[in-house]
Amino acid sequence: MLVVGGGLAGITAALDCAAAGARVTLVEVRRRLGGAAYSFERDGMQLDNGQHVFLRCCTAYRALLARLGSERLTTVQPRLEIPVLKPGHAPVLLRRGSSMPSRVLPAPAQLAGALARYPHLTLLERLGAARAALALMRIDPDDETLDAQTFGAWLARRGQGPRALAALWDLIALPTLNLPAAEASLALAAFVFRTGLLSAADAGDIGFHDATLAQTIGEPAERALREAGVALRLGWRAERLERVASGVQVHGRGGRATREASEAHDVGEPLETLSAETTVIAVPHARAATLLEPLLGEPARALAGLGSSPIVNLHVVYDRQVCEQPFAAGVGTPVQYVFDRTRAAGAPAGCQYLAVSLSGAEREMGMSADALRERYLPALGELFPRAREARVERFMATREHAATFRAAPGTARLRLGPATAVPGLVLAGAWTSTGWPATLEGAVLSGHAAAAQALRARGGAAPSPSAAVAGLSTAVTE
Repeated sequence: MLVVGGGLAGITAALDCAAAGARVTLVEVRRRLGGAAYSFERDGMQLDNGQHVFLRCCTAYRALLARLGSERLTTVQPRLEIPVLKPGHAPVLLRRGSSMPSRVLPAPAQLAGALARYPHLTLLERLGAARAALALMRIDPDDETLDAQTFGAWLARRGQGPRALAALWDLIALPTLNLPAAEASLALAAFVFRTGLLSAADAGDIGFHDATLAQTIGEPAERALREAGVALRLGWRAERLERVASGVQVHGRGGRATREASEAHDVGEPLETLSAETTVIAVPHARAATLLEPLLGEPARALAGLGSSPIVNLHVVYDRQVCEQPFAAGVGTPVQYVFDRTRAAGAPAGCQYLAVSLSGAEREMGMSADALRERYLPALGELFPRAREARVERFMATREHAATFRAAPGTARLRLGPATAVPGLVLAGAWTSTGWPATLEGAVLSGHAAAAQALRARGGAAPSPSAAVAGLSTAVTE
């Protein structure tokens, strides 16, 4: 069995198939695993390309980390708590009710107190927000017309104007959908809010990576795959697929083996053919469209309609501590979310490293580093007064122009399932039809679905990931 792509979907599919007794080879164009969740070294610090968080309800992703032995490098909040900062205002905590198990209110009542006291909305806007939350719970998730509407238009019909969207709804929509509520698919937005905030009292508690993404995902995944007997080919680029009588052939070039991956080069490498009875394609949707078009035709060409949405991250190192919160959301400011990553990155002694995450960042993608610095350093100073007097030791921006597919109306019909019309060809990736937007959880779930399909195709049975998921503690602790 061959898995093309070493992101979360490919890692999960390969581990599942190997656990079921299949001989698996995984190829990945990069010289590391983890896909869009990775780390890099800069000026002696280990920086993540982006700030990937998850929720308590993301049981598949958390189970994968447990499987990799790196769940200990993450922390889940005892209860949902989002510090909200607005220039000229005192910090506000959006927090669900008591973290004591015996006193947790059922969803969505656990959020009623926080919403009732939220100062960045008027009383009428807060009442409207409560009514909209109740209406979200009554939405039929199987209603196909939901994907033809924007979340913003649906909220507007319930009295939620642009101010309410910016001060409340976008706090969740932007980081989960990578689009503002005004542009996002109602179907995907309803799924996120129902699953993360309205289904169970503790479902939306936020999980953080305490270490770097390389330490949490990429490095332990390489160890786990090797221990499972998976043959790794890093630095190997798949260039073309071909259907043959025995399955699917993948033509490509690059690294010869894991131990040689750091020295492998695509240029000048001879074209190589890998054959497998079953092949899982677990690459980003734009790349998948190119590889799949000769075999699948129109369904592959339609993937271009998924579009893409960018994420920009700003990395700012101050010569002193300027921020007390481990993370915070911004309202009335261009700063969306900011994270204190000082310890994980190994910032110089006495310094503080803040990572600013900007989702749906089409405007910022076109800005130079100097323009971003000019816009965002004063904005950070408005949120953190001590930053005004601090010296900025380092400022840089990282950009993911196609970080996710665009979670806009009309995407549901474009997302493909794991099975294809070509025997032995299986699909995985956060862009496939998982029900989730492009998230860590969706990527892992797609890997499980692809493995199950691949093993069925070869007459085997997939090991159920439910045991690992069930092993996770979902109790709310102090």
